[in-house]
Amino acid sequence: MSLPAGSTIGIIGGGQLGRMLAISAARLGYRTVVLEPQPDCPAAQVANRQITAAYDDPAALAELAAASSVITYEFENVPVAAASALADKASVYPPARALEVAQDRVTEKTFLNGIGIATADFRPVDNDDDLTAALKAFGGSGILKTRRMGYDGKGQRVFRNMEAGGFAGTCEAMGNVPLILESFVPFEREISMIAARGIDGAVASYDPAENVHRNGILHTSTLPAGIRPETAAAARAAAARILSALDYVGVIGVEFFVLADGSLLANEIAPRVHNSGHWTEAACIVSQFEQHVRAVAGLPLGDPRRHSDCVMENLIGDDVLRVAELLAEPDLMLHLYGKAEARPGRKMGHFTRISRRR
Repeated sequence: MSLPAGSTIGIIGGGQLGRMLAISAARLGYRTVVLEPQPDCPAAQVANRQITAAYDDPAALAELAAASSVITYEFENVPVAAASALADKASVYPPARALEVAQDRVTEKTFLNGIGIATADFRPVDNDDDLTAALKAFGGSGILKTRRMGYDGKGQRVFRNMEAGGFAGTCEAMGNVPLILESFVPFEREISMIAARGIDGAVASYDPAENVHRNGILHTSTLPAGIRPETAAAARAAAARILSALDYVGVIGVEFFVLADGSLLANEIAPRVHNSGHWTEAACIVSQFEQHVRAVAGLPLGDPRRHSDCVMENLIGDDVLRVAELLAEPDLMLHLYGKAEARPGRKMGHFTRISRRR
């Protein structure tokens, strides 16, 4: 049964993704309440209400559950225990299992391999001896990452053609936290799939986007991606397999490396709406944000087809000063996030240029 109009959707997290979810919820007749410790966060500027408290505050979680007909979240580092506790009081989508898988890179890659989806080779690293052994196995090269919490290039160190040994102090410098060493992948391009699964098990997949990163942060997403039809089909099939294996409800983002022969290696999954899907606002009738609201509310999923080719570009830091010139362009959709201060590396907004398909 679908959620009646006028019901309240709870959103854990008050950033720009929560903001865009709240806007889409309002368009479909729903109210929203946001749980976020930062006052006047981007989502609270458009939501009906904010609960200003930590994500794991028991009283705040109880208040959120009491106020909401269904609860979702806008980022993958929501405490799993909090999501599980909420699920005892209200419907929570996506399920806590998706958070558990996505929050740890070793768990994530083990899960993907277990359902037949290939990834880069990897080794858990808990100390400098583990790092030495892992680098030796990978020929002296690899990317060392924190297993948890890293994003936008943070919590990473690159090793290239280094002889095994001599890495004393590396793990301490990384914070003495659980790490993972991933092998280098000779990829030609990076793509991502944005897909959704409804409560009834129906799946809808958007076209894969081709992504370019700068300094570890997504710079552009381009549609169509420069890939073969069979590669796109494989990405869709992999995303559908992940959704089914997790008994998922909502929108998911899945990032892939595309190899020279067109085959794919999954890089990571994001159990939420995703930066590389922002283009759907401008180039599709139903955006990823509306699709997510439809899914968690038990409504029919929308048509994911795009009506235009497009390029989405993030506005990072002082890029936001380009707003006036951008708004002078035709066929451009701009979305600012309501953040008061532009800082280096901070996502302030995005824009999408479209070109009509003939």
